Amino acid sequence: MDALILARWQFAITTVYHFFFVPLTLGLSIFLAITETIYVRTGNEMYKRMTKFWGHLFVINFAIGVATGIVQEFQFGMNWSEYSRFVGDIFGAPLAIEALLAFFLESTFLGIWIFGWDKISKKLHAATIWAVAIGSNISAFWILVANSWMQEPVGFAIENGRAVMTDFFALLTNAHLWVQFPHVITGGMATAAFFVLGISAFHIFRKSEDQEVYINSFKIASVYGFIATVLVTLIGHNQMVHMIQTQPMKVAAAEALWDTENPASLSIFTIGDEQNRKDIFAIRIPRLLSILAYNSLDGEIKGINQLQDEYEVKYGPGDYVPSVIMSYWMFRMMVGAGTIMLLVAIYALFLTIKSKFELKPWARLLIFYSIALPFIANSTGWILAELGRQPWIVQGVLKTEQAVSKSAGWGEVLSSLILFTLLYAVLMVADVFLLKKYAVAGTSKH
Repeated sequence: MDALILARWQFAITTVYHFFFVPLTLGLSIFLAITETIYVRTGNEMYKRMTKFWGHLFVINFAIGVATGIVQEFQFGMNWSEYSRFVGDIFGAPLAIEALLAFFLESTFLGIWIFGWDKISKKLHAATIWAVAIGSNISAFWILVANSWMQEPVGFAIENGRAVMTDFFALLTNAHLWVQFPHVITGGMATAAFFVLGISAFHIFRKSEDQEVYINSFKIASVYGFIATVLVTLIGHNQMVHMIQTQPMKVAAAEALWDTENPASLSIFTIGDEQNRKDIFAIRIPRLLSILAYNSLDGEIKGINQLQDEYEVKYGPGDYVPSVIMSYWMFRMMVGAGTIMLLVAIYALFLTIKSKFELKPWARLLIFYSIALPFIANSTGWILAELGRQPWIVQGVLKTEQAVSKSAGWGEVLSSLILFTLLYAVLMVADVFLLKKYAVAGTSKH
C-alpha cells in the first residue's frame, strides 16, 4: 500500500470535513452583522431575538470548524514534511498572519459578542459581530493567499532546492487570489442564506411561535441569497476564464476535452475512455465552451492530448493528466448544485416580494432540502480545484509525489487516516445533532 495515496486521502478527507463548516461561518457572520445592525437602527426587539437565534447556531458551527481545522496544519509536518521544507519560507508568512491576526481577531470579539449582550452599548455590541465577520473573512483571505500561490506561484525563486519568497506584495496581487477569494466569500454567503431559508421555511410551515422572526429571517435571507448566488455564478465564470490561461489542463479535464477545439463544444454528458483518452459516447453543444470562455463564437480550448505533449516537452517525461472522470463529475455536481441554488433563490425572492409565506408542502420541502446544495457545491468545487491540478502540488514547480514525507510509512499514515476520519465523523455527527436540536427548538431556547 502506497503512503503517498494514503497521505493524499487523509488530507482530502480532513480538508473536506473542515471546509464543510468554513463557508457557513463566513456567510453567517455577515448575516448576523446585518441583522444586529438592523436591530440597533430600528430598536425592534424582534431583530434581537433573530440575531440571538441564528447566533447560537453560528457559535456551534464555529466551534466545530475550529476543532476540525487544527489537524490541517499538523499534517504539513507529519505527512508532507518535504512540502513544508520546500515552501516553508513562502507558506509560513500568510499562515502566521492568519493565526496571529485574523483568527485572534474573530475569536476575541466573538467572546465579547457572546457574553456582552446587555453589558455593553448596542452600537458597541454590534461592532463586535462586525469585527467577527471581518476577522473570519480576513482569515479566509490569508489561507487563500497560500492556496493561490500553490495554484499560480508568483514572487519566488528557487534557492538550494527550496522556494524562497522574493516579493511578498506579489502574493497579495496574485491574479488567482482575486478570482478565488471573492468566489469563496460569495459561496459562504450563499451557504448561510440557504441555511437560514431552509430552517425559516421549516418553522413557517410548522407555524412555530414567534413567526415574525422566521418570516423576516426568510425575507432577509432571500435577498442575501439571491445576491450571493448571482455573484458566485458571475465570479465563478471569471475564475474559469482565468483558469483557461493558467491551468488549461484542469479545464480540459473538467470538460473531458481530449483534443484541442476551436470553436470548442461544451459537454452535456460524456462517457469517456480515460486510458485511451477518447470518447465512448458524448453529447456536446457546439461552440458553447468558447462562448463561455471568450464571450465569442470562436476561441481555442486546448485538449488533454495536446497539453500532455506540451508538458512533456516543458517538464520532462511523466503523466500530467489528472483524473478526468473525477474532474468531469465534480465540475458538473458543482455547476448543477449552483444552478438549482439560483433557481431556488429566485423563487424565494419571488415569495418575499409577493409576501407569500403560507408555504405549500412541496415548497417547504424544496427550500428546506436546498440547505444541502451549497455544501455540495463547496465540497465538489474544492475537490476540483485541488484534484484538477495534479500531478502538481505547486503548479508547474513541485509534484505531489515529491512533497510527501520520506519517513512516513504506510502503516502510520493508514492508522492516522482511520483515526482522523472517525474523529471527524464524530464531530460532524455532533455538529449536525446540535444544529438540528437548537434549530428545531426555535427562538424559545435563545
